[in-house]
Amino acid sequence: MNQTQATNISTLKAEIARFRDELSTRDKLVQQLSQELFRLVKDHTPYAPRPEVAGDYRAEVRLLREQLQGVEHQVHFYQDQLQRRDVEIQELRQTIRELTARGQMLEQVIRELPKVYTRKFAERLAPIKDKIMSLQSENRQLQADLVSVTDRMAARGIELSNPTTELKLDLPDISQQPSPHALTVLSHA
Repeated sequence: MNQTQATNISTLKAEIARFRDELSTRDKLVQQLSQELFRLVKDHTPYAPRPEVAGDYRAEVRLLREQLQGVEHQVHFYQDQLQRRDVEIQELRQTIRELTARGQMLEQVIRELPKVYTRKFAERLAPIKDKIMSLQSENRQLQADLVSVTDRMAARGIELSNPTTELKLDLPDISQQPSPHALTVLSHA
């Protein structure tokens, strides 16, 4: 045998001896616990800790109960907070849905506004165009009538130096300001 094998054997023997001591100690503890357990079961007496230890346990239990109540109060408080926040979140989501729908509706209205204004302007402008065409037609007719009357008067030998005073025509003065009604019609158009 060489020296390393001898060292290994002595190390193993030492470990075996240590394990036997531990095993013996554990056997003694198990035997003591078994006897105590047998005595407790046989006597049917509940285990009562020593009075000084019981007082410490009671104080610690009381402290732990107070801490537990504090934690329970905090849990209830936070649960209430969470429930309120959940309700607020639901309300905000509903508000967001409503505002989104309203925004989409307003966007649609804004997209249609140029068409609506163009149509309304065309509707309001149509009677004005008709009136202008009617006035132009009437003006042409009146000018034709004036030329005809002037020709007939010239043929009869009547000279017109100031036609409005001699003929006593009641013509409107176009140098006056336009009537407020005409401005109103144009401003609405």
